[in-house]
Amino acid sequence: MATILEEYIAKHPGSAQRYEEALQLFPGGVTHDNRYAQPFPLYMTHGAGPRKWDVDGNEYIDYVSGHGALLLGHSHPAIVTAVAQQMARGTHLGACTEEEIRWAKAIKALVPSVEKVRFHSSGTEATLMAMRLARAYTGKNKIIKLQDHFHGWHDYAMAGSDRPAPGIPASSWGSVVVVPSGDIRAVEEVLDRDSDIAGLILEPTGAHYGQLPFDTPNFLNGLREVTAGHGVVLIFDEVVTGFRASPGGAQVRYGITPDLTTMAKIVAGALPGGAVGGRADIIDMIAHRGDPEWDNHHRVYTPATSTPIPLPRWPERPAWS
Repeated sequence: MATILEEYIAKHPGSAQRYEEALQLFPGGVTHDNRYAQPFPLYMTHGAGPRKWDVDGNEYIDYVSGHGALLLGHSHPAIVTAVAQQMARGTHLGACTEEEIRWAKAIKALVPSVEKVRFHSSGTEATLMAMRLARAYTGKNKIIKLQDHFHGWHDYAMAGSDRPAPGIPASSWGSVVVVPSGDIRAVEEVLDRDSDIAGLILEPTGAHYGQLPFDTPNFLNGLREVTAGHGVVLIFDEVVTGFRASPGGAQVRYGITPDLTTMAKIVAGALPGGAVGGRADIIDMIAHRGDPEWDNHHRVYTPATSTPIPLPRWPERPAWS
């Protein structure tokens, strides 16, 4: 009887061959850490609904779901139609569009704490911007982060992760204070002794996609109370929980109002995209005011090359055939 490994190798010769080629092109042969696997990863050709197929014709029920972003599954007809329409109209118009207004209104309708929004190209960019906004708004320098909570791969977000992070200067982590997850007393102790805390960021259902949970309602209520009392910006990273824990995210499900919320590609229909939204007075730290002193010395400068173009209005959604 063949072992599991022998059966895997026998069923996926096409993936094995492609991995050998990929090893000469990409570090470790993959383009995303989560795709690294031994003896080789699988190479997919297409997906439809909840299923996808590899280069050897094997069919899978897809529990990966685009790393969690595919609420409607693969290649939903309405999304395919909308993307095709937008591709025909242009992919990088380099200007404002009516669609971005409709997009922002849709987010506001689902997430009541979002008064204004700034779009980005990824969740990593969104959390980086949220931290920067908190610092600019408060005039303080440090961010509290909970142990093992994931907020992207920029230097500040990697502090307190569950693995080493070569290439990140220690000075970056000097502005991040890591506390145990779920320990409201630890947060209070930091805020009582350190007056330089600008914000606190967390995954509102716990680290590792909620696999390391805490007493969610009590802990979140405690965080809201203690951060508000110290003038600290509370940031909910809803990249994982947004539109999943409820249509308005974990904050709506548990009745907590953060100051800022970060979202990722799920907000763009699983296409590359992200956003940070929240209190207008904080988001407006990005705004031009026509005052040279403000615009040149206080405004949060974001010279990004591109922001995702939202899709045109979806057609009526046909059922899966």
